[in-house]
Amino acid sequence: MIKRLSNRASIISPSATMSLNAKTKALIKSGKNIINMSVGEPDLRPPMSASLAGIQAIVNGQTGYTPASGLIELREAIAQYLVEKTGISYEPTQIVASAGGKQPLYNTFQVICDEGDEVILPSPYWVSYPEQIKLAGATPVIVRCDETTDFKMGPEQLAQHISGRTKAVIITSPNNPTGSVYSREELKEIGLVLKDRPGIYIICDEIYDRFVYEGEHVSLVSLFPELSDRIILTNGFSKVFAMTGWRLGYTASSLDIAEAISSFQSHATGSPSTISQIAGIAAFDSFDESMVAEYRNRRDLLLSGLNKIEGIECSVPQGAFYAFPKVSNFIGSEFQGKQISDINQFCDLLLEDQLISVVPGSAFGEPNNIRLNFAVSTELILEAIQRIRNFTEKLNFLETKSRRL
Repeated sequence: MIKRLSNRASIISPSATMSLNAKTKALIKSGKNIINMSVGEPDLRPPMSASLAGIQAIVNGQTGYTPASGLIELREAIAQYLVEKTGISYEPTQIVASAGGKQPLYNTFQVICDEGDEVILPSPYWVSYPEQIKLAGATPVIVRCDETTDFKMGPEQLAQHISGRTKAVIITSPNNPTGSVYSREELKEIGLVLKDRPGIYIICDEIYDRFVYEGEHVSLVSLFPELSDRIILTNGFSKVFAMTGWRLGYTASSLDIAEAISSFQSHATGSPSTISQIAGIAAFDSFDESMVAEYRNRRDLLLSGLNKIEGIECSVPQGAFYAFPKVSNFIGSEFQGKQISDINQFCDLLLEDQLISVVPGSAFGEPNNIRLNFAVSTELILEAIQRIRNFTEKLNFLETKSRRL
């Protein structure tokens, strides 16, 4: 039999969040009253200045190709934002604009990883990290983190997982799916572990950087400017500017890495949409600070409701817009004659019975939790809490709990 697909294609799983969102939207289209808390998408509108700039670009005929790395004006705007945020001055030549937040990461793994390399990945992790690492021929080395450390990797854990094959470490702060934010002190400890290991890159995914509800967002590069030649920042416009469908993101790195990413991208996709780039320039001056207060209020509302449901425990997310409650108490319980064997089945039954769509933690490497996006209206959050309560009250949680004891 002729082999039709490559080995590369056979090891990759589809994005769980995108697949679930597609299924959810199909149910909504069929007339189901679904509460969709699955996909990581803000419910607020992009800045009007960005939308108007995009429209004006179309009217003015600014729709041609740009350099593979993006418009110089956009890269200058990104460099200005980064110097204000991190204190590090990047030249526009060190910045590459790409199509969305995923492509900068994919590009990065492709240009730094070889077959047999290892990339240290704290878990829970964003769903595409391990797949992108594998596509680059490398191996994800998972560092399991849990509620006891607020889902954050400590310096001892990091040091234990470094080997002679370690090519990179991923630091995501604020984190998707947990909402955890690394403090200044925690980043210092991680930086000290990596400081004397010159062969290891540090990939800092900061796409939720403006959504921090307690404390502050700190970039590792601002604490260790001497590591700037090994730190690769990735960010984008999808989350904090609510520009998900505009598909615009970027990397900031040393010049050799940036040039390699630009060359790779020139053959893979070319530059991101010219219209989106022009809109992105306008967006930088239009961040809506009220979004942070609004999402903090929604977070608090959801947390209060979830933690009042017997059997559910939810730690406080300091950033992003996700709650990641632990629901493993219900694994092994029965629902309408069906035993819930794992977190995936829990989520399937929740969708089937209560028409609420959430993501199983298994998609993020954590089999005990579920992820809920709280970037939805307060009315939907209140209704979602009630629906989850309705579902869990149908489960024989107390009986299951007593059997475990």
